[in-house]
Amino acid sequence: MKDFLRKLEFPAFIKDSRLTAAIIIILALSLLGSIVALVMNPLFGLAMVLIFILTVVCVAYGAYILAGNANNFAVSLSYRIKRSEQEAMIKMPLGILLYDQDRQIQWVNPYLQLYLKDEDLIGHTIKSVDSDLDQLIDQTLKAKTAENHTVNWDNHEFEMVIQDNLGVLYLLDITRYAQIEHKYNNELLAIGQVFIDNYDELSETMRDQELTATSSYVQNTLSNYAKSFNAYLKRIDEDHFLLLLHMEDLTKMEKDKFSVLDKMRMETSRNNTPLTLSIGIAFGSSQITELADQAQSNLDLALGRGGDQVVLSQPGESARFYGGKSNPMEKRTRVRARMVSQAISELFKEADRVFVVGHASPDMDSVGSGIGVVKIARLHGVKANFVLDVNKTNYDVSRLLTKMREAEDDQEVFVAPNEALESVTDKSVLVMVDHSKYSITYSKDLYDRLKNRIIVIDHHRRGEEFPENPMLTYVEPYASSACELVTEMVEYQQPNSGKRVLTDIEATAMLAGITVDSKEFSLRTGTRTFDAASYLRSIGASSVGVSELLKEDIDSFLERTKLVSSLQMIKPKMAVLCGNDKQVVDPIITAQAADTALDLENVEASFAITRRDKETISISARSMGDINVQVIMEKLGGGGHLSNAATQIKGITVKEALEKLLVAVDTYEQEND
Repeated sequence: MKDFLRKLEFPAFIKDSRLTAAIIIILALSLLGSIVALVMNPLFGLAMVLIFILTVVCVAYGAYILAGNANNFAVSLSYRIKRSEQEAMIKMPLGILLYDQDRQIQWVNPYLQLYLKDEDLIGHTIKSVDSDLDQLIDQTLKAKTAENHTVNWDNHEFEMVIQDNLGVLYLLDITRYAQIEHKYNNELLAIGQVFIDNYDELSETMRDQELTATSSYVQNTLSNYAKSFNAYLKRIDEDHFLLLLHMEDLTKMEKDKFSVLDKMRMETSRNNTPLTLSIGIAFGSSQITELADQAQSNLDLALGRGGDQVVLSQPGESARFYGGKSNPMEKRTRVRARMVSQAISELFKEADRVFVVGHASPDMDSVGSGIGVVKIARLHGVKANFVLDVNKTNYDVSRLLTKMREAEDDQEVFVAPNEALESVTDKSVLVMVDHSKYSITYSKDLYDRLKNRIIVIDHHRRGEEFPENPMLTYVEPYASSACELVTEMVEYQQPNSGKRVLTDIEATAMLAGITVDSKEFSLRTGTRTFDAASYLRSIGASSVGVSELLKEDIDSFLERTKLVSSLQMIKPKMAVLCGNDKQVVDPIITAQAADTALDLENVEASFAITRRDKETISISARSMGDINVQVIMEKLGGGGHLSNAATQIKGITVKEALEKLLVAVDTYEQEND
């Protein structure tokens, strides 16, 4: 009876109140019909009662059979599920390992046992069985992330999931899919543009036979280099090539550090026809148009940094640089200077106001070139000012301001940053001189207000931090100074009859800017530098006035001497000067100390580290040209020129800055071994 009642109990999935109610109603109606039949006809009623009893028995029996079949089905289904779980755990292509708190193996499924290749695993530690697997577990646990980790173990790629609190390790072999992904990534297209930096200028002085031989040499050298890396090279014009290759070959080319740069430079120099290459390469996108635009942008960046280098990046990522070992070659032709001078004049004529801004803590080159741009704008009847707080300047700039006031020559050239911001309009133009980085501009508020109406005039190598859409860019790293570039622009201006573009003191200021940045015409000095200086002398610049402007006061001299006395050699031919961490040093003095160190024997590069303010450490780097200090400073977030660079680092001490510098120098030496 108990067994019957147990089987009669309905399983949970068919216990439905609506079904129960329907059965009760049917039985109640049957019972009611039997009673009515008994009242009307006892014999017929008795038959109906028997039928009712038979119905109850059939319903009870049917329920018994249904309950039994349902329970048997549930038991069978549960058994099959548990059996399939066991079979899956044993046979499915997923490795499972159970371990205790000491990482002793408690159980391994057969699939994972195939990789461990050892039948006796239970009771042994994971480290004793496979030290590589144990190390991968440590690395995954240290990551402390919930996502799956892809690891390489036993020449296979696995997705590893660890439940350390339960002591369970899961390993899914994804080698096949990883190979497909690897193949896809290797076959992604990369586009490069190759440009011969100074081909036009050299070809102008060559005879036809020499030009043909040089052109053939360039073609053969580049073709052979591309062929060695399975790349496609197509010559577009005399000095421009298109490069197509896969990511796998680009990776090999990058490991080679683009040796074609050195090969081209060295072999052509032996023939007195020095040629250098600039290459921009883009990768990492499936959109060919996006790659082409990025490759052109990278080529522009390489040219803006002086050429003789490779810039490669993917859209949205920071660029990587190779080469840049040589000083930018001076362009003997002034065609671009004349074109820029004319273009900037047209832009000024369309503006209602011109603001010129230098870098933070402006030096004589920044101020001198800024004054030159202001006078060019005023020559065309446009109101123009150099943005400068005249009450907060360096001693040499302060001396210039005094002389301009004494000569009644300032004519409201300078305007304070807050006054400039109040008077700016949508038709105003902002000219950035002697810098192109937003982070070091003199007035960031003014930059933000006019970021779509910017002109850049600079002689430093172009970095990644550059205005997005400048109206005009004139970046020439071969030049000694921004004053040299602006002087050439002044020469191509056509003043009204009898009207001078620059006064004597303004011309002297620009000559002082050239003198400071060229270290008295000893560094980065070409024929055009002397031409610019000669022109300034011809319109009234005074060499005596330059000496007076650049005279150093006694306190600055003593502070610079103290900084130089801290000199120590960190590498052969590399010196570092460290200031007191608690003493703030003027950036000009820091730069002068680094320049002074170059005058010492066996010093080819110098780095001066001082505190700029309470939060910032400043590093000024100088070089005689063989060591690229720009690359070293870029590793610390700065930039500049091959022989003249700097950086600023916040939130560290002088000692910590020195440690970072040593790491950057070591990395630079490894890359240029």
